[in-house]
Amino acid sequence: MEDLLKYAEELSRKVDSFIYETVKGAPQVLYDAALHYIKAGGKRLRPLVVALSARIAGGNENIAIPGAAAVEVLHTFTLIHDDIIDKDEVRRGVPTVHKIWGIDTAIVAGDLLYAYAYKCLLKALELGVPSTNVVKALDFLTEAAITVAEGQALDMILPSKSEVDVKDYIDMVSKKTAALFAFSAKIGAVLAGAPQDLIDKLFNVMMNAGIAFQIKDDILGLIGDEKVLGKPVYSDLREGKMTILVIYALKNLEQAKREKLLKVLGNRSATMDEFREAAKLIIDSGALEYAQSLAKMYAERAVEALNTLSAQDTEALNMFKELVLYMIERAK
Repeated sequence: MEDLLKYAEELSRKVDSFIYETVKGAPQVLYDAALHYIKAGGKRLRPLVVALSARIAGGNENIAIPGAAAVEVLHTFTLIHDDIIDKDEVRRGVPTVHKIWGIDTAIVAGDLLYAYAYKCLLKALELGVPSTNVVKALDFLTEAAITVAEGQALDMILPSKSEVDVKDYIDMVSKKTAALFAFSAKIGAVLAGAPQDLIDKLFNVMMNAGIAFQIKDDILGLIGDEKVLGKPVYSDLREGKMTILVIYALKNLEQAKREKLLKVLGNRSATMDEFREAAKLIIDSGALEYAQSLAKMYAERAVEALNTLSAQDTEALNMFKELVLYMIERAK
């Protein structure tokens, strides 16, 4: 894991440098808002997926940097708009973009980043990546953006459904969260000129790993350390999110406890004590154990799929396996 973390730090510096060189212009206030989350840090997991996928396919890391920057910029665009929708006030330990600059500027900053994601990826042409590969990568980036938007819509629709089951949840997180991980793998692989079979296998790996990642995110949102997470704990409960934990609890709690949970779910005026009580109801239902076992199942599927790959760069493949494990073992 030490090798992975060291490599991730090195790659983050390169990707951030590329983003700062590419995403610049006027008025300054717009660019300050657009780059706010990138400057605040973050794990840079999706750029890592792009780079490792390119290396597994036999490409060098440098040709993957434009793709890695593109997915991070696209991801940041979605975060800015998500925070407006969810009315969140903290992200990565700093005030959200709309909290500092207002909703209007935040919307435009997100729009700006969406456009810059394509500008970043097109710079792969300057590194000698064949235009046919770049066009395919652009297609994958577009598919990712479409799929994430569909996932966001599902996330907004689920709380209004009378019954939500695990399949509904998996469908939603596959699109909202896992898809960008999965398309990141496709982008890295295609920039390196990988055959379709390898592209498809890497996509499958990260789709499973991405689902595991989101389940872990749900768990941390309930029991994580707020200072470590960089965002308020219980925010999912406050927003009425249909996380895997809430879905399981609502199906398994007795009627009186179920009604008590429903009173708090999505109630922004609820007290912290009420949120703590709701969290305890969820934990007592066995939802944590269920969610952890589900995350483990998807992570194991990802690792099993990785074990079938014949990589041209075994170091990259080993780090990819470590990344999948990190995605469900992390504390933030």
